[in-house]
Amino acid sequence: MSELQHHTGGPAARTDGDHRYKAVQHQLKTLGTAMDLAGNELEALLRGMRMNAQRAEALAVDIANAELDRKFVEMTGQVSVALGGAAVEVHKLHETAQEVAGLAHDTRRTHARLYEGLDTVRSGRKERTPKPGFFAR
Repeated sequence: MSELQHHTGGPAARTDGDHRYKAVQHQLKTLGTAMDLAGNELEALLRGMRMNAQRAEALAVDIANAELDRKFVEMTGQVSVALGGAAVEVHKLHETAQEVAGLAHDTRRTHARLYEGLDTVRSGRKERTPKPGFFAR
């Protein structure tokens, strides 16, 4: 399993201000793919956290059965509870990543449906197209 990397700010995916059809399609695809990958990593993290929480809980039982000092049973139990609580939050984050990925893919399809024809016309002619807002004057 790969390690999660701390991101120190700034946009997750660089944008260059290019709002052409193909550039927007590429940016939406990049976002959707990144969120799909993040969802996969979060799912693996979630499985590991749940498994470790169960192991810690079983270890607390074993420690209690071995009649070791009660503080070790309590500390191991707290680790189990903390991992379980963190797993709940990772699950929420995983669901959010899946939702964002789905929305990015949906937006890409909608953008293609609305603007692909226009891009085909504009890309297929040799005359330049006026800047947006030119005809609004």
